[in-house]
Amino acid sequence: MGNKYLFLDFDGVLHSTNDNSQFLEKLNLLIPLVNKYSFNIIISSSWRFQFNLDNIKNFFPIIFHNRIIGMTGEPYIGQFARYNEIKNYLFDSDKSLADWRVLDDTSFEFPKNCENLILCSPNHGLQPKQIKQLERWLEN
Repeated sequence: MGNKYLFLDFDGVLHSTNDNSQFLEKLNLLIPLVNKYSFNIIISSSWRFQFNLDNIKNFFPIIFHNRIIGMTGEPYIGQFARYNEIKNYLFDSDKSLADWRVLDDTSFEFPKNCENLILCSPNHGLQPKQIKQLERWLEN
């Protein structure tokens, strides 16, 4: 499925953190990208601590199932936790030089000016602005 890896958070990305949001309500914004581009998806959401990979895949429409190839591992304790969890996943998978991006809503989990981070607003989740950023990355 290509050599690009998208690390995916759920809360604040695929749905807003507002009480009135629907679970994974923003997922439909990713469907055109899945139809058009070749990339793999790795779950970096903390939901991975409650559900195994098969359970998580079942949250998604079938079109995503072959794209979701894994989840980041054990929690990293320390500064830039999500970033280090992703780097550990890439290292452990012999993909340390991989071309990757992450959709996340927590900037403090990443080094300042991390060019791999596509930041979402937790109050709004994934928006057309972040989709455009993903498209620019996927087109290269």
